[in-house]
Amino acid sequence: MSFDDPIDRRGTNSSKWDKMETLYDVSPKDGLAMWTADSDYATAPCVIDAIRKAADHGVFGYSWDHPDYLAAVQWWMKTRHNWEIEQDWILTSQGLGNAIALSLDVWSEPDDGVVTFTPVYHEFAHKIAKTGRKLTECPLKREGDTYFLDLDDAQSRLTGSEKLLLWCSPQNPSGRVWTPEELRSVAEFAKRNDLILVADEIHHDLVYAGSTFVPMDVAAPEARDRTVTLTASSKTFNIAGQRTGNMIIPDDTLRAAMKHRLNTLDYGAGSLAINMITAAYSPEGAEWVDAQLAHLEGNRQIFDQAINAIPGLKSLPLQSTYLAWVDFSGTGMTHDEVAARIRDVAKIAVSQGPSFGTGGETFQRFNLATQRSRVVEACERMRHAFSDLQ
Repeated sequence: MSFDDPIDRRGTNSSKWDKMETLYDVSPKDGLAMWTADSDYATAPCVIDAIRKAADHGVFGYSWDHPDYLAAVQWWMKTRHNWEIEQDWILTSQGLGNAIALSLDVWSEPDDGVVTFTPVYHEFAHKIAKTGRKLTECPLKREGDTYFLDLDDAQSRLTGSEKLLLWCSPQNPSGRVWTPEELRSVAEFAKRNDLILVADEIHHDLVYAGSTFVPMDVAAPEARDRTVTLTASSKTFNIAGQRTGNMIIPDDTLRAAMKHRLNTLDYGAGSLAINMITAAYSPEGAEWVDAQLAHLEGNRQIFDQAINAIPGLKSLPLQSTYLAWVDFSGTGMTHDEVAARIRDVAKIAVSQGPSFGTGGETFQRFNLATQRSRVVEACERMRHAFSDLQ
């Protein structure tokens, strides 16, 4: 379970490394890829063993969401999140980006409004725009290092055209883990405004000691008639390229609508992905996740200590995820000035704060799911890039 073994992902069709020059003007030859949310270390041995077993079998015919797979999803949600679900609640999608797009397609129409609480995962806004829906941004309130809901302000921003709320829990990019009380308040907000509540919980397994993740359905079961929960093993086990996620829908009417849409698209999950996820959602997979969290905790501590020692920079303390959210407002620099130093001097490709919507203007997001040596190197590069502030 070594997360520090050197792995060169350049030239492997990795979007994280092989597209960084095109997207961020940082060459993979001497740059560091710390933008998109996948990891630089190998997945769990039990997942790799499942692939080897499938390869040895040698037949890759038609498959289905077999009971072992559904039982593994059930076991994982119960064991890791104290969430009891039924097998028939589980529908598969081609990853969570696809699940978000499907949700917009099934439960809203072009020109309908879609609510988000910002700053938030940039694909929310991108999917809303691509599907011809209208974005209603409701900024989170920041107090010190923590984001909070301001539902009175959010209520004042609604236009009456909104049909759906895209909710992010744990919160990306800030790593905030919402309390059960906060989750219930969001469910009540959705009910008050007759919104379908689509909860993206993809980072739910990556929660640090001292915080406890609670699924929306556990916190607010009374909202099942409007709640759709999106989960995936992709971030947890670094298998995002398999493009497979779950839409967990307790309500019969909501689930029937989504199942009908999947049938019209003739969608079915790939057999290799099903085998990998079944293997991942197991005691062996859980042991590997726990070891990964210990590694990420070390990376987080090293990164935060180094970044927070640079005057004007503040890495907000993470409760979850491997995505450091760094505020540069204390430097007095514009976003473009900060971005230029990170790009041209530090030679690090990072996710740009403004892409996360209102509230992200002074931030940059750094991916820490990599070898420890790369985190140390990134810290050295950032110290050099902002050396005149020290």
